[in-house]
Amino acid sequence: MDKTTSAEKRIIKNQRIDKGFTLGEIFLSDIEGDCPVTIKINGKNGVYYLDPINLDDKYHLADLEIWFKYSGLRRMNRCQKANPIAIQEILTD
Repeated sequence: MDKTTSAEKRIIKNQRIDKGFTLGEIFLSDIEGDCPVTIKINGKNGVYYLDPINLDDKYHLADLEIWFKYSGLRRMNRCQKANPIAIQEILTD
């Protein structure tokens, strides 16, 4: 059982943000023309999606929350709703 208090969770969240991590949720789609795996971000200006071109298959789990660092890519989008990125580092706890 996780005994982390809400105050401790806020501290961990702030530490990760300070280190350059972004919180996201794995989103899976089987809609034709859509990216099969994207990362859903709940940003200050609303929800947006990123297309991780190098996300390991072990993270292809719907609704999995991840903390990750990434860099944007200058390449053609694979799907309309998400911008392509390269994952640099990832945490799942």
